[in-house]
Amino acid sequence: MQHYRQQLRTRRIYTAISIGIFLVVLFYSLQFANDANAGKFFERLPYFFDFIRSFVPDSPMEIFRAMFDLPSPYADGSLKYNYTADRHYITDTLYIPNFIYQLVITINIALVSTIIGSALAFLLCFFASTNLVGAGITRFVVRRIMEVLRAFPEIVIAGLLTAILSIGPIAAIIAITVHTIGALGKLFFEVVENSDMKPDEGLRAAGASWVERVRFAIVPQVLPNFVSYTLLRAEINVRASTIIGAVGGGGIGEVFRLAIGRDHAAKTYAIIILLLVSIIIIDQFSAWLRRRLIGQQSFEFGRGAA
Repeated sequence: MQHYRQQLRTRRIYTAISIGIFLVVLFYSLQFANDANAGKFFERLPYFFDFIRSFVPDSPMEIFRAMFDLPSPYADGSLKYNYTADRHYITDTLYIPNFIYQLVITINIALVSTIIGSALAFLLCFFASTNLVGAGITRFVVRRIMEVLRAFPEIVIAGLLTAILSIGPIAAIIAITVHTIGALGKLFFEVVENSDMKPDEGLRAAGASWVERVRFAIVPQVLPNFVSYTLLRAEINVRASTIIGAVGGGGIGEVFRLAIGRDHAAKTYAIIILLLVSIIIIDQFSAWLRRRLIGQQSFEFGRGAA
């Protein structure tokens, strides 16, 4: 008992020392960051919410008008209140509001990137799994390719592609697809490596080919996790496409950058609300789709392991 108390006391001392070192490093890191920020961060911290307080639309209804391209009573000929100029007309009278149109572009970028990226990651992940191809050159090469693909953030790839391919959604699609292949590929092959190999051994004993073993022994086990990861990646890609849009990738990110840069409060809040609603809808749709594919019983308490 005395030995246990001594060990406990020693562990507490080491913990206290570690926390102390961490706090010292954190303090000097913040001080360095403040100096790198021209020494204004801590001085300006009390005014952190001043921008939000001043960035207020003339009326709450202005947010609604900006969202649906309705005429504004504050119209003075400037872009700030000229919501109707950006309508996308389908017929002479029927139109799509600009922000909703741009949001559809952003979601399309994310969905196309997710579909292409997840399909290629699905094909590559089996060649990166040790339990299917061993620890040879094939696994090594495929894993290194995935590491390279996910090494750079989407916005960096998009910036490079924008300089080559010009500004537009194509650069955003390629950038997000490249990162999706690397990120999902790693998650996929880790799931494959954790799968039960007994069905594979049975098929191998029956003389099945490698493709048949993967198709009938591995894929049925890993597919639910693959679906979950792909749906999660779709949500991430919606946010990524919004960010890339701000640097020339098109979609709602670009109009958001312009709105906040021009001090158009109503337009900015309208875009934020649309993004929030779209993320909630996508999240709910993903949950519904997972239930349809995996089965409702997997989500009921106490029955997942039955």
